[in-house]
Amino acid sequence: MTSLNRFIRICIAIILVFIIIYLGSLVDFVFKPFLSLFSIIMVPLMLATFFYYLLRPLVNKMVRPKLNRTMVILIIYLIFAILLGVFIIGVFPSLRTQFFNLVDNGPNLLNALSKQLQDLEQTGFLSKILPDDVSPLTQLNEYLNKGFSLLTNYLAGMFSFFSNFAVILLTFPILLFYMLKEGDKFGQKIVSFMPMRFREEGKEVVHDIDHAISGFIVGRVVVNLALGVLMYIGFLVIGLPYALLLTAVAVIMNFIPFIGAILSAIPIVIIGLIESPSVAIWSLVVILVAQQVQDNIISPYIFGKQLDIHPLTTIILVLVGSDVFGIIGVIVIIPVYMIVKIVVVKLYQLFFKQKWEDA
Repeated sequence: MTSLNRFIRICIAIILVFIIIYLGSLVDFVFKPFLSLFSIIMVPLMLATFFYYLLRPLVNKMVRPKLNRTMVILIIYLIFAILLGVFIIGVFPSLRTQFFNLVDNGPNLLNALSKQLQDLEQTGFLSKILPDDVSPLTQLNEYLNKGFSLLTNYLAGMFSFFSNFAVILLTFPILLFYMLKEGDKFGQKIVSFMPMRFREEGKEVVHDIDHAISGFIVGRVVVNLALGVLMYIGFLVIGLPYALLLTAVAVIMNFIPFIGAILSAIPIVIIGLIESPSVAIWSLVVILVAQQVQDNIISPYIFGKQLDIHPLTTIILVLVGSDVFGIIGVIVIIPVYMIVKIVVVKLYQLFFKQKWEDA
């Protein structure tokens, strides 16, 4: 009878939750201002969180009795301003030149790509790897039309992004400053809202979440930078055009789990194919070798077992995140999954493990 009463209470609680969700959907206009505000601060908040976990170890090491946390943060801001100036003066001109050269040479590159595919079709190479009813030149035109459509939509999105850039530029440093200064107290405040008997477990959960996110972000940055160095050296060796620009795109895209590596490889192989089929093959070899070094040597050393997520789970998470929240969902879905997993495991250990194992 006790088990039946507990089951009935759980069912009633679930029904009440669905009723609350339904009633909330009827008055969604009440929540729209809050959703709009959240969408505006989402990007600055994500950037602030990202850099908070990157810079927090440095801030903690630099704090001294005669050098308080505020002064340390301001010193780091000054150092980053200097590094940003060095980047703008030393690296950005090369990136900008390669980008505008790529845009200006777009029609010539497309003609060269068509010629390369036509030559490969005449040699019979493509007929060996493609079905008989597939024409690469026809497919190329279709993909180019889709590509131009996507590019138009992308540029429209860029205008929207830069319209909000002032908000990001103003709010991101402020959020980051207060997170670096008071961030360690945030977990304590969360634990203080818990009942006294669960506060020790709450501290463990907060610590595990903090450790997991910190390790994921710092590790991902180190791994991607190492991957970028390997790819850039390889691209220089094989003589790939626009090596610096393509490497920068690949490093940024690799922050997107699983599909980022695939998406970044497409323009690299296309640029290589425009140069020559051998360069395309060698560029693919460079990508595969760099990815293997990353996955089998660098990543296990950096992450250890803290990122123990099955590849199939990663694919499903990326697909769900992309479908529900778009590119933002793809980027944050893995950390969110790690947080949910830690909380669920702790709840299971507290409330269900002993009952279910003794049953």
